[in-house]
Amino acid sequence: MPASRAAIVTGASSGIGLAIAQVLAEEGHALTINARRPDKLESATQALQRLGADVHAVAGNVADEETVRRLVQEHAQRHGRLDVLVNCAGLGSGAALGDIDTKRADLQLGVNLRAPILLYRESVELLRAAGKEHRNALVVNVASISAKRGRAWLSVYSATKAGLVAFTEAMNEELNHDGIKSVALAPAWVDTPMTDFIKEQVAAEDMISTQDVAEAVRFLLKLSPNCVIGEIVFQRPGEAL
Repeated sequence: MPASRAAIVTGASSGIGLAIAQVLAEEGHALTINARRPDKLESATQALQRLGADVHAVAGNVADEETVRRLVQEHAQRHGRLDVLVNCAGLGSGAALGDIDTKRADLQLGVNLRAPILLYRESVELLRAAGKEHRNALVVNVASISAKRGRAWLSVYSATKAGLVAFTEAMNEELNHDGIKSVALAPAWVDTPMTDFIKEQVAAEDMISTQDVAEAVRFLLKLSPNCVIGEIVFQRPGEAL
């Protein structure tokens, strides 16, 4: 029997993406998950299956347009519907302005900003069908607190995440009438492998947890169709934007 709700989660092999996928599984969603590394993706698949989830894994880099198309096509063939899209795949690379490497800048632009745009485009008809059915289709874009104030040495990363927040706002203006909501999640330091570089200055136990971010998605799933929350900022105690 097909699931009554289905979701795609990119960047789902660990960290925030996996935590969100777990919440979606607990809330009854069939899942298609994506990440670059097949081995890590397989481990995530097994963890989600232990929760009883119907999980399909599609490995590949979402900076590649064909990977995006294949991800959405395989999801549609397996589940026939899409109620939640989570754009969580992301990467960051720090450098002073004069040391910015073009390849690393392009990778961040491709994964952090271009990929969500392509995923919206390829998924929009499935999302519209869900929106027509229940007026509560949801796209979750994992941004960063760096989108709210650009950070030195993280300038390219900050720019990509600010662009993602702006794109989220544009999608709400464009798609809300189709029953599709978009939200940008903008957390400060979260305890994941991506923040290992800063853990000598900010201890892991003092960081936001991946579950903090994932629980926000559970809350968003329970909102009425009449309520749109376009952005959630996650700050550590005493930390200013």
